[in-house]
Amino acid sequence: MEQHVRTLGIIYVILGILGILLGIGLLVLMVGIGAASGDKEAAWIVSGVGFFVAFIIAVLSIPTIIAGIGLQRFRPWARILALILAVLNLFSFPIGTAVGIYALWVLLNERTQPLFVRA
Repeated sequence: MEQHVRTLGIIYVILGILGILLGIGLLVLMVGIGAASGDKEAAWIVSGVGFFVAFIIAVLSIPTIIAGIGLQRFRPWARILALILAVLNLFSFPIGTAVGIYALWVLLNERTQPLFVRA
């Protein structure tokens, strides 16, 4: 199970980084759309909405990266954080659902718990 926990940690870090990149890409897209509209007021509104959504996506991705790093180091708090994120990921079909199910299987396994106690 130790390898599964490490793999899950890597998956969480990758998902977090992809979330941050998605937020940045969305921000650039929305600012570009606002600038292309030619209307100053529309550009400000679209850019503002893009910034807000990108910020929310980035803020939600940071705990995923933290949990992934903690899982790779077998920190007890990371297991709890990863379990919470796994439940939230279940609603993100299809990739998040698959990762959430895998995370629940790995982290709730009785052979996994001792790995976090000795850390």
